[in-house]
Amino acid sequence: MNNIMKKISIFLSSLAIFLGVFYFFWISPKYTTPILMYHSISYEKGTFFVTPENLLKQMEYIKRNGYEVITLDELAGSIKDKRRLKRNKVVITLDDGYEDNFIYAYPVFKKFGFPATIFLPTDFMGRKGFLNWDEVRIMSKNRIYFGGHTKSHFYLGLAQDTGATREEIAGPKKAIEREIGAPADYFCYPIGGFNEIAKKLVKEAGYKGACTTNRGADRFNRDVYELKRVKPTNFDMVKPFSFRLKLSGYYNLFRSRKDSY
Repeated sequence: MNNIMKKISIFLSSLAIFLGVFYFFWISPKYTTPILMYHSISYEKGTFFVTPENLLKQMEYIKRNGYEVITLDELAGSIKDKRRLKRNKVVITLDDGYEDNFIYAYPVFKKFGFPATIFLPTDFMGRKGFLNWDEVRIMSKNRIYFGGHTKSHFYLGLAQDTGATREEIAGPKKAIEREIGAPADYFCYPIGGFNEIAKKLVKEAGYKGACTTNRGADRFNRDVYELKRVKPTNFDMVKPFSFRLKLSGYYNLFRSRKDSY
């Protein structure tokens, strides 16, 4: 019996050493600060929609569990400088500039003092269901930042270097900075699609970085021009473990990479 217990003890000790080495040398270096990606905050059906109540619950969870919401600029700066952030940081982004971002999301972010970045397709500004510039100006005074999402939600997965494509990318930056008097430093590829030409044009337009979905070669956000994000859904509040996983910093380990185009 003593011999069996000794073997079990040796096995468990060896397993613990193996798991420790595996974590520190393989898992730990793959940690990425989570960037949350929302779209419409409303009662529509589908994974692109999160109800106002569930957004509030998700933000309460972030606050209650000691996460610090930082700006996209803070995260991109740490990546460029190769600085490792503490593992309690999270970034919030919203795509497409829906008016419900002002009606429902903004009061929640303001309540908790959370910064967020909203990516605008600027040709849609003022249309029914989309933000207008007055709403953008109000939010910009309270830690809400704005970035480009092309002028017309133009798909960049097959982008060519043309005058029209350059204007789709550079136009929003000019419009936002003109309208609100604050920098529009970041870009988001519509539908997550981009290629090397699109990345080049985004850099040349003066953006400091760009967000995608889970497309591109690097899953671990070492390239600030293809920052991958995770999409919270209403389902995450039915199965809270799902939201915890998305905030863990290791969610990209479990995702299959998509081509950028």
